[in-house]
Amino acid sequence: MSQEWIDIGYLLAAICFILSLKLMNTPVTARKGNWLAMGGMAVALIVTMFNQNIRTENLVWIGIGVVVGTVGGFVSGKRIQMTSMPQMVALLNGLGGGAVALVALFEFLHASHAGIKPEAVQSVTTVLSAIIGSISFSGSLVAFAKLQELLPGRPLTFKGQQVFNLLLVVFTLALALAILAFDSATVPIFLALLAAALVLGVSSVMPIGGADMPVVISLLNSFTGCAAGLAGFVLSNNALLIGGGLVGASGLILTLQMCTAMNRSLGNVLFGAVGAVISGGGNAALAGKQPKSYSVDDAAILLSNSNSVVIVPGYGMAVAQAQHQVKEMAGKLMAMGVDVKYAVHPVAGRMPGHMNVLLAEADVPYDQLYELEQINPLMPETDVALVIGANDVVNPAARYDKSSPIFGMPILDVDKCRTVIVMKRGMAPGFAGVENELFLYDNCVMVFGNAKASVAGIASALDNY
Repeated sequence: MSQEWIDIGYLLAAICFILSLKLMNTPVTARKGNWLAMGGMAVALIVTMFNQNIRTENLVWIGIGVVVGTVGGFVSGKRIQMTSMPQMVALLNGLGGGAVALVALFEFLHASHAGIKPEAVQSVTTVLSAIIGSISFSGSLVAFAKLQELLPGRPLTFKGQQVFNLLLVVFTLALALAILAFDSATVPIFLALLAAALVLGVSSVMPIGGADMPVVISLLNSFTGCAAGLAGFVLSNNALLIGGGLVGASGLILTLQMCTAMNRSLGNVLFGAVGAVISGGGNAALAGKQPKSYSVDDAAILLSNSNSVVIVPGYGMAVAQAQHQVKEMAGKLMAMGVDVKYAVHPVAGRMPGHMNVLLAEADVPYDQLYELEQINPLMPETDVALVIGANDVVNPAARYDKSSPIFGMPILDVDKCRTVIVMKRGMAPGFAGVENELFLYDNCVMVFGNAKASVAGIASALDNY
């Protein structure tokens, strides 16, 4: 196959990638977008096999890699629970960054062994892809460990950490400049660069708490895309360049949108160490009050006597894998004539779109899903808000408590509903480490226990009304 046909294949793959991003703008067409992106990647892989610069004996190794990756991805995708999807996204993203760093390393080793002096653009992109890919790899592994609870979700900090990170950045840049400036740059210097970047990825993500993990995952995904795009320069591969650029740009846009949803800057997310348990200023009027605990039957009575219900899913629903029970309960309420809506906060859960994915798995109709801007004006007219495992995204302190780390974050105004039912295991704070004063409001009742069991109990009790 001539290079012209290979470039046409890369162009077709790039068109598929662009159209897939467009289709992923809405849950209705997101699945088609995924299929289209997979098709584009398949085309890119197939035409790459015909590249005349690839030795015949290496095609066997490439084929083995494709088979192992395909089988591993298929098996993992089938076995992974939707509740663990954030961890899988973080892990796969890290593997992508690590792959790019390895490409940069082997290209550098090849040039050093052959005594080739790369062009300036290739040298710069090799160094940058090594740095960004390594940071993405190690940072994503830390994010995975926090999401998987192998590491504490709270910020892990030590005295002088910011100074250490700054010195590490300076050291990494110094190594990069040394490699670019001197023709005699050795392999040990390049390996030291990779090691410094790996440590930087770990030290940058460790002080970020669980509340900000969705933003971190999105940002690291952008890093991996940028690294892949730079690797496209290194390998002179147009598909890798375009695909990496799309991932890098879309990941950054999503990161900034999520920061806007939390009314915080990206710098505050990265360096604010949100997640340590903080009491905040608190509401003096609630001092000494205790939450009102309701049984499953009591909650069923409230729901059955209502005309309108807004369900607010949160990470507690994800952990309990209660999405199917929620769909069943909502179906019974609608059969009783109750108007049911779902309110999805932009940063609910542990990754962008986490709640949308879970509700889609349970076949919840898309037209029942409402974004924050759509649902908040309807809250004062709603009889019952059913909060399932959500915490920070419904905390009224975000409106007024300037000492709170979530101050200014747009929240779902569930406290303005006539009644709020909150399902939680206990009174523990959310990812941001802030106690939720909503639980003490007069119009709020708590149903303690596992969300899956509680929702199933309500669904069963509704049969009696």
